[in-house]
Formats: sequence, structure tokens, C-alpha cells
Amino acid sequence: MTRGELPDGWTLQRIRDVSGDREAVVLNTERVVTYLGQPHAPDEVLQPEIVLGFHDLCVVKAVDDDDWYMGSLNSDGTVDCWDAYDDLWNALRGL
Repeated sequence: MTRGELPDGWTLQRIRDVSGDREAVVLNTERVVTYLGQPHAPDEVLQPEIVLGFHDLCVVKAVDDDDWYMGSLNSDGTVDCWDAYDDLWNALRGL
């Protein structure tokens, strides 16, 4: 999978169906994505491979990482993630 492509077996329509958001979009990966992690732990800057937008929320797949991160899409285009899921299905259902 190259950057910005959806995982095997996933289409934008399937993402919209699972998430319940008919306006879900694939966003540009050229943005700063930070995983805020746990309290008292350092924030981690992620290199995004896939960024899916759901209005003010995002689901992000980082390069070389199996987790999917959920976060807020900020007005400046950056993403602050606060949770991680084992797979895309669960991340979409968590929206």
C-alpha cells in the first residue's frame, strides 16, 4: 500500500457505510499528526500514511504502524489524536 491509498478491501463507500458518515473523505497526508497518548507520557509525532476525514474528526494510519488513531482535525490542518484502535473497522465504529 502506498501513501494515501486505502487498505485492501476498503473503498470510500465502505468507509462511509461503516462509519455512518456519508461525507467522509480521504485527506492529504502532508500534515502534522500528533498522538497525545497517556497523561505524563511524551506526545508522539506520527508520519501519516492514510488520513480519513469525518467533519472535525480524523482517523489516521501511521507509516510502519498497525494501529489506527482517532483525533481532531484542527483549523490549521494539523491532527491531535487521543486514541488508538487495532483495526480500521473498530476505529470507524468508534467515531
